[in-house]
Amino acid sequence: MCGFVGFTNNIDDKGTVLELMMNRIVHRGPDSAGKYVDGNVALGFRRLSIIDLAEGGQPIFNEDKSMVLVFNGEIYNFPELREQLEALGHTFNCRADSEVLIHGYEQWGEALVSRLRGMFAFVIYNKNDGTLFGARDMFGIKPFYYTLMDGNFIFGSEIKAFLDHPNFKKELNEDALGHYLSFQYSPTEETFFKNVFKLPPAHCFLYKDGKIEKKRYWKPDFHEVPGVLDYYADKVDEAIRESVKAHKIADVEVGSFLSSGIDSSYIAEAANVDKTFTVGFESNDGDRYNEIGYAKDFAKTINVENISKVITPTEYWETFPKIQYHMDEPLADPAAIALYFVSNLASQYVKVVMSGEGADELFGGYRIYSEPITLTAYDKLPFCIRRAISKICEYLPKKHGINYLVRRGKKIEERFIGNANIFSKKERDRVLKSEAAKRAVEPKILCDKFYAEVADKDDITKMQYLDINMWLMGDILLKADKTSMANSLELRVPFLDKNVMALAETIPLNCRVSTASTKLALRKAAEKTLPARTARKDKLGFPVPIREWLRQDGYYNIVKTAFISEASGRYFNVEELVKMLDEHKAGKADLSRKIWTVYTFLVWYEQFFK
Repeated sequence: MCGFVGFTNNIDDKGTVLELMMNRIVHRGPDSAGKYVDGNVALGFRRLSIIDLAEGGQPIFNEDKSMVLVFNGEIYNFPELREQLEALGHTFNCRADSEVLIHGYEQWGEALVSRLRGMFAFVIYNKNDGTLFGARDMFGIKPFYYTLMDGNFIFGSEIKAFLDHPNFKKELNEDALGHYLSFQYSPTEETFFKNVFKLPPAHCFLYKDGKIEKKRYWKPDFHEVPGVLDYYADKVDEAIRESVKAHKIADVEVGSFLSSGIDSSYIAEAANVDKTFTVGFESNDGDRYNEIGYAKDFAKTINVENISKVITPTEYWETFPKIQYHMDEPLADPAAIALYFVSNLASQYVKVVMSGEGADELFGGYRIYSEPITLTAYDKLPFCIRRAISKICEYLPKKHGINYLVRRGKKIEERFIGNANIFSKKERDRVLKSEAAKRAVEPKILCDKFYAEVADKDDITKMQYLDINMWLMGDILLKADKTSMANSLELRVPFLDKNVMALAETIPLNCRVSTASTKLALRKAAEKTLPARTARKDKLGFPVPIREWLRQDGYYNIVKTAFISEASGRYFNVEELVKMLDEHKAGKADLSRKIWTVYTFLVWYEQFFK
């Protein structure tokens, strides 16, 4: 696991600038560094040594040194690809997986990316024609950012590296703020930095003559293949164990994260690692926010060591600004901080960990996925009547029952924007002062293009498809990459595998979700080797007591200070923010997610713009 930076065109002292940019991301690769600089391009690389520790450094060249590669990730089918390429006459200089990319591009061109199994972001520079070819893996596990400024094409694994380029103009993209308030993450190709973009998952690009041309090379294709639950449970178990085996390839020790739920437990058992890692939080609410006891009990059943840490509220709040710096963009998912702490813990013992990200999106794991098939007497009313009631209820105070009536009068495409739905457009316009942020479109409009691609599917499949294309990349994988790499730790996600996905696409709806449970095939598969209480347990995933903390004077005052700050007054209606905070503290409503979303932005803003 590594990080890279690069840019085109001539600037003064190109090598020094490249070095500064590389130093910004030293946490991604503290083991070694490498550079390539010529009259047209500068490429920099930071390495975390995992495979071929002695010879696997970058940049990597082809035989005649006409092509140069920088790469972040792992290619799990590299032995097969290497064998094919050697048979076609290519000569390899090391055992690292990265070298198959440059020879594969020589041989197959753009078609290389469809052959890859792994997590990756890379760039290949062709000296002969001056082009840059790059790609990002099918799920977006590894990040790739780029910008075009004053004729310079600047790119890399993290936006913060761009800050040291003399032609980079740091400006806040206020348009992104409106979208963020609804989704709790940045949901489009745009970022919070004006004119800086994310290469979307499953996309490759060619940069030539000052222009970038992007192309999507893969889309999820859900197509049910009839079969009973036991059949699919066997298939799932087989696919996951094979994926875990492929993901375990390394020349260093591999560990595993372990919460109390099925996903990480299944991976830890299948991987047969020696060490697992868990964190929990101090709380006045018993073990609700502490999974350490569950994890230790499970670790004993599979005979592995569990290393754990209890995080104090003080640690959490003091470390929060540093974590938002590492995120590059504000991410208001409280679990991101838990992931940072468990990554930090694991990094003291291993260089690589397995984790359970992706199981919910692929196999239908979120409880909200059951909503479309959970029918009540109210649902027997004609939809036109429910629609009318929904519109009336939108103007009423947001209570639990009212929200139910609002949702039941809307189609799935109107009511589901992903696993986080923080501020409606009306709510965010009330708290915003920024006119640019207010111009952000209705949240559902950003989802329309993905819903259109699965218009013929059932509602649950539509929800999964949307989450794979937006939530997974924007929230789940962003925090997984940035928090692990902040601690120089490689995080691998065996559920998010090309072969596992090919199977998940075929699983019938009745083997995914029921009114009583979720990810049915996965749970049935896990029951073969996991205790029943683990295989059937609802998802927690290192829960954080934000709701509780925000009602305590100390943390209430920290947030209030941020809410009445100069920066807050620039973008928000301060009175609305303080009112929201006071209502939560008084117990009138649970507004913790809304408060945390605004507070997170202000903390992030402090890191990059003050």
